[in-house]
Amino acid sequence: MASKQGDKARAPNAGSPTEGEVKAYLKDHPDFLVRHSDLLLRLTVPSRSRGDNVVDLQEFMIERLKSEVEDLRGCAEHLITTTRNNMSTQARTHEAALAVLTAAGMAELAQVVADELPPLLDVDVVTLCFEVGDQPLPELAVSGIQRLPAGRIDLLLSQGHSVLRGNAVGDPEVFADGAGLVRSYALVRLDPGGRCPVGLLALGSRNERTFHHSQAIDLLTFLARIIENAVCRWVAA
Repeated sequence: MASKQGDKARAPNAGSPTEGEVKAYLKDHPDFLVRHSDLLLRLTVPSRSRGDNVVDLQEFMIERLKSEVEDLRGCAEHLITTTRNNMSTQARTHEAALAVLTAAGMAELAQVVADELPPLLDVDVVTLCFEVGDQPLPELAVSGIQRLPAGRIDLLLSQGHSVLRGNAVGDPEVFADGAGLVRSYALVRLDPGGRCPVGLLALGSRNERTFHHSQAIDLLTFLARIIENAVCRWVAA
């Protein structure tokens, strides 16, 4: 005799609950699908034409899919915004590098760094710092270059190549009169070689989130290398 369809329980597979057991469990746990909503995307959903006694889950699934689409759209918009910001930062860095290359001496380089780089890089203060010994090099004794005691740069950089800090206070030894503006900063080591001592490229911003420890440093390192090569022309030879 053919088995009846509907609410009658089918013969269970080995180890599987019967339809009646599943139905009873769902009645006793009405929030089951709320707690396991991912299962709704795997269910065969009844159509609207099967009667008023059928619970229509299509609306829930459609809303779930809409939510996923919105999440994907948000991710895409974030990626586009990030890409545009990265391209803008790259373009600004290239313009700053070209400005550095126009300098014809250390005094002019210091002026370019102090006056032209802040608006190009969208920061508030940029300085050049070099360690000085008992007899500072005359090429470094120009206005706009901060002179630091020997060993100071290793302390500032914790023996590393660069440091980025958010929600921080500017050091007057590094940022001079602009230290009061600084709420986040980036420090990158300069090592021109030859006679020139080690130095720093220091960038400070009044926005405490402009620089942070997890930020990529590639473009700032590129700019530091350009400045390093410029310094070599006038000091390190």
